[in-house]
Amino acid sequence: MNSGIVGYGAYIPRFRIKVETIAEVWGKDGNAIKRGLKIDEKAVPNYDEDTATISVHAALNALRRAKIDVKDIGAIYVGSESHPYAVKPTSTIVGEAIGASNDYTAADLEFACKAGSAGIQMVMGLVSSGMIKYGLAIGADTAQGAPGNALEYSAAGGGAAFIVGSKNNEMIAKIDETYSFSSDTPDFWRRNYAKYPSHGGRFTGEPAYFRHVASATTGLLEKMGAKIDDFDHVVFHMPNGKFPLGMARKFNIPIEKMTSGFVVQKVGNTYSGCSLLGLSAVLDVAKAGERIFVTSYGSGAGSDSFALTVSDLVDKRRALAKTTKMYVDSKIYIDYPTYAKFRGKISV
Repeated sequence: MNSGIVGYGAYIPRFRIKVETIAEVWGKDGNAIKRGLKIDEKAVPNYDEDTATISVHAALNALRRAKIDVKDIGAIYVGSESHPYAVKPTSTIVGEAIGASNDYTAADLEFACKAGSAGIQMVMGLVSSGMIKYGLAIGADTAQGAPGNALEYSAAGGGAAFIVGSKNNEMIAKIDETYSFSSDTPDFWRRNYAKYPSHGGRFTGEPAYFRHVASATTGLLEKMGAKIDDFDHVVFHMPNGKFPLGMARKFNIPIEKMTSGFVVQKVGNTYSGCSLLGLSAVLDVAKAGERIFVTSYGSGAGSDSFALTVSDLVDKRRALAKTTKMYVDSKIYIDYPTYAKFRGKISV
């Protein structure tokens, strides 16, 4: 396998709503919910922001770091469960907006929260085979949660983009190996025409999240003949703060190795953008030679695991675009009526 990340970028909407602000509306104990979910606040897209605009912002940041000709991008894949059109690709909107040539293949992907990581695997294959020079994979969402539902405290907006290439002297981080684990486990779903998703409550932990994340993680480690201790940074999909920390305990991972990518507490669960935002945040601080382990998760269900090694290009390239932390820290708090207006929760 000869592919790696030559450019990466993030985008997080600046508006935030605190967990206790939502809880107050429904007569709940906000502090108890914060402690249970380990989420303080979440990012809220403005009324004119959607998966397409988030994807474009993230892709432009990735291009700034990649320092390549956008015309050399041969594939664009956007993973999301909140594409703005039921029939009309988000990927071509992104291609047009960033100035790509017309000579590229494109598709919109959907696999709950792991469609973005699946897109990375797809462009890895195309790049490694020589079919394309560079591929762009994006995970982005404006996640939905019904008013008063448990999802409303975590479902957020944001995304990250990764440009994959095959030249070692261009890689910010080499992708050493990948592994996937999938099954038909319907822990979370949204039927056609349904405005909000449904979930299997306590079953979203086991046999859904924990089984798939643990199996993909173990599978990749066995495939590589490696140990989790070999890695300096670890990112697990973050539907809340509680689940990934549970995975860290399962694998005896020191909390320090989770900290850099643990964006969920201040951003919420950005669904397809979640684990990729974690990876973006790690690349913002990782040092040359450090190794990164990432496992995504998508309900339905499946996980993709990646092992990466950071190159000495990382210091030069990360400074060429806004870091993930800059987006995390740039925020404006809003009240529940404003949030409800932005997210279309009020029907007239």
